[in-house]
Amino acid sequence: MSSPLPELRWGIIATGMIASWFVTDLSLNRPDARAKHTIRAIGSSSKAKAQKFMEDFIPSSEHPSVSCHGSYADVYTDPNVDIVYIATPHAFHKQNCLDAINAGKHVLCEKPFTINAQEAKLVIDAAREKGVFVMEGLWTRFFPIASKWNELLHTQQVLGNINRTFVDFSLDMPLKELPATSRLLDVKLGAGSLLDIGIYAITWGLLSLETPGAREQPQISAKQTLVNGVDVSSSLLLYYDQTGRQGIITSSLLHKSNEVFARVEGSRGTLFLSGSAASMPDTITLSLKPSNAGKDMGDKRHGVDDAERHEEVFRFEETTGGKGFYYEADAIALDICSGKKESVVMPLDETLRVMQIMDEVRAQGGAKFPQDEQA
Repeated sequence: MSSPLPELRWGIIATGMIASWFVTDLSLNRPDARAKHTIRAIGSSSKAKAQKFMEDFIPSSEHPSVSCHGSYADVYTDPNVDIVYIATPHAFHKQNCLDAINAGKHVLCEKPFTINAQEAKLVIDAAREKGVFVMEGLWTRFFPIASKWNELLHTQQVLGNINRTFVDFSLDMPLKELPATSRLLDVKLGAGSLLDIGIYAITWGLLSLETPGAREQPQISAKQTLVNGVDVSSSLLLYYDQTGRQGIITSSLLHKSNEVFARVEGSRGTLFLSGSAASMPDTITLSLKPSNAGKDMGDKRHGVDDAERHEEVFRFEETTGGKGFYYEADAIALDICSGKKESVVMPLDETLRVMQIMDEVRAQGGAKFPQDEQA
């Protein structure tokens, strides 16, 4: 007889687009589900907004068990909630997390975890002192394609020795049409490309260049293009002194990334990662160097031969109609059920390290947030 699936009762903080994707995913009927999820509370700026969100995104059969609140505090104290999903703008993550932790709730907080590393450490310390499970919601790390990427590069070593990687996540955003209060333009809200989408590019860079269990802290060189103090473009170089590996990582709000947004070059060839965005990749393609690569590099046929050796090695297709948030949700349920206080896939120390990398990028590039000056 099979064991019952672990179950989590969720409270949702904020009712924007990401929150709608999340609860829709958790409500899907999945034959391969590893956990059971129920939405038990929704918190918004008004009870009417919370109710509207429930009506739009939660199956009507579940409405009787959902409490709609006109405040976040009521979600934190709701006795029917095990874990709080925080989907507010970046600048509010720290306080939202601290309030939920103080109420004894487990927490899944959307990326970026906080505005800077100083805030991240405050939350991490509070979580560890309280003894609750807390994780940054960098959902992409839990996709099957992320596991396959790691397997190909670091277990099978299909590229041999890894030399460098290029990763870009950029969007063509209508910045001139947005109000100054937009989260993409208001520095008080953590505006700019780096925290919003650059974090994904950095993540793929780290996953590509760092062998699990043998990580070396990279040196960082960075530049940012600022408009009214907001980084509309960020570029950074990750350099690993022991291996000589390099990562060229970019993000921008001015242009859309190509479908192939990442490539890793190694001694045996190149691995390409593609998809609609760096947060939602779907295809890995391998291009091995031709057997005659050692011949005269001036041979005009060399480039053609290389291109003809592209081979799709993995394609990830969602069969449920969802976006994939349930992968991280299932993993969290299994972790909590087993008594863990943080994730192995997305540990808190890694969250802190990535925040420190982004802090360094901003220190060199010039983007500043008011929160940087707070003790």
